[in-house]
Amino acid sequence: MKKTIKVGLIGYGMAGRVFHAPILTCVEGLELVKIRETRKENIDIANKRYPDAQIVSDSKEIFSDPAIDLVVIGTPNTSHHPLAKEALLAGKHVVVDKPFTITSAEANELIQFAKTAGKILSVHQNRRWDSNSKTVRKVIASGLLGNIVEFEAHYDRFRNFFRKDAWREEDIPGAGILYDLGAHLIDEAQLIFGMPKEVTGDVRIQRAGGKTTDNFEVVLHYENLKVTLKGGMLVREPGPTFLVLGDQGTFVKYGMDVQEEALKAGLTPLDTLDWGKEPEAIWGKINTEYKGLHITGKIESEIGDYRGFYENVYKAILGEEELMVTPEQARNTIRLVELAIQSSKEKRTVIVG
Repeated sequence: MKKTIKVGLIGYGMAGRVFHAPILTCVEGLELVKIRETRKENIDIANKRYPDAQIVSDSKEIFSDPAIDLVVIGTPNTSHHPLAKEALLAGKHVVVDKPFTITSAEANELIQFAKTAGKILSVHQNRRWDSNSKTVRKVIASGLLGNIVEFEAHYDRFRNFFRKDAWREEDIPGAGILYDLGAHLIDEAQLIFGMPKEVTGDVRIQRAGGKTTDNFEVVLHYENLKVTLKGGMLVREPGPTFLVLGDQGTFVKYGMDVQEEALKAGLTPLDTLDWGKEPEAIWGKINTEYKGLHITGKIESEIGDYRGFYENVYKAILGEEELMVTPEQARNTIRLVELAIQSSKEKRTVIVG
């Protein structure tokens, strides 16, 4: 029989309701026992979906509960550092929603607290378990494209208006799409290629009346490799999500992983056939020369499954696996965000120290 790890979730807004609760409750061995939420509309949904979980109004009721082993933080970005710190000081393992923190200095502090406490600290970079991400990594690792010389990734949306009371669109630390969508793209690049030598950033507000970043282009410079990461809120006709160029061929991928829309619709991996399977219409295309053969056509997408993140966290807590999303990697992502913002302000390429 598997050991049960009891979980307390702080925040049942978009992150908690869509990405955390429905996935972690589908992982054998994890049990959601408490949810901290104060907004009535969110409490009503939580009570309906998780009747066995207790709804509390104060995070301290989770930190002080000796039965809870793991705390998941799905709150606005400015609260990530203080809540994670309090959870670690209370002796809990911690998962923080991305982005990890507002500054790399805050991230370093949390890393030290986790080491001192001997607790697992991870960041919810769930997009590593996208079908897109898994497929691109598999193609690169296969060697089919030869030496990779250029890599481009997009995370685009179209919303030419502002959502009411949306903190991500306010002029506050950690708001804007570079911290939000950009954190996924930077994590992806770091996972595949490691840390770059230099960063060039172009960070903008494109929508009239906007208060925070809604468009970015971040170029990561490696030895003999250029990585371009782009995101915008005014992209009505999406281009490729991934474009990979090698000295033998090209791989191009359109479309987004299907899991987010399924989760927003209230579906979960346990009640959905073919969870995470992409339709053939958005499979990637390859055109390359490999071992004397000309290869062209579609590459079937890997199956996406966000449960992989929490399955790894569960096993890492039990000491059965190494942690896949380490706090050091997440700290590096925040550092690259900082350098991209610096580069944009100073209008120059900056060196990664």
